[in-house]
Amino acid sequence: MAWPSSEKQRDIGLLLVRVGIGLMFILAHGLPKLMGGPAVWAKVGSATGYLGITAVPALFGLLATIAELGGGVLLIAGKWVRVASAAMLVTMLVATLMHIQGGDGLAKASHAIEAAVLFAGLTLLGGGRYGIDGRSA
Repeated sequence: MAWPSSEKQRDIGLLLVRVGIGLMFILAHGLPKLMGGPAVWAKVGSATGYLGITAVPALFGLLATIAELGGGVLLIAGKWVRVASAAMLVTMLVATLMHIQGGDGLAKASHAIEAAVLFAGLTLLGGGRYGIDGRSA
């Protein structure tokens, strides 16, 4: 027998994912980077060097910080979930590349890979009914 499912359960599941991941990206990623200031932004932004982009690393680090912090806020609110998830997906793909190309191995890259998969799913699905946008995919 299949597990019964409904549109409401799907929307509640999306809400749980959005709030849980949004909080973690605000508290564990975005805020610490924001509080670290330009030195931390430059270090984070230097990951774009693996894409051949070496100019203005602090700007790229700030953009990653905004994606993580602002994206987390938008996920929780259920506003522009697809846009926020796409920005966070790009950030996690760059982080994955940094870990793999930097020789950190799969174990170190796994968090960024897992987050990228999650954000790809949210980019496709949207935020569900329970949020400011209030629409299901």
